[in-house]
Amino acid sequence: MTETAHAPTIVLNGKTHELGGATSALDLVAEVTGRQLREDGAPADGGRLGIAVAVDGEVIRRSHWSEFALADGHTVDIVTAVQGG
Repeated sequence: MTETAHAPTIVLNGKTHELGGATSALDLVAEVTGRQLREDGAPADGGRLGIAVAVDGEVIRRSHWSEFALADGHTVDIVTAVQGG
């Protein structure tokens, strides 16, 4: 009998999400936003991102996204800042 390996699964903004190629918080933000990001989490195009990331309720600083390894079972919230009044 052969076991089938499964991709790590997280809960992303309340929904089950297979990580696939995303292994760090930086990879996941790039995947979700569709933007290329530098190692420090800033957009490669020089624009603004306006995103915050929390894993299991703990906010991860943008400068740490690239080194924060995602694992099976993590609960990740990605929030976008909205301007208004």
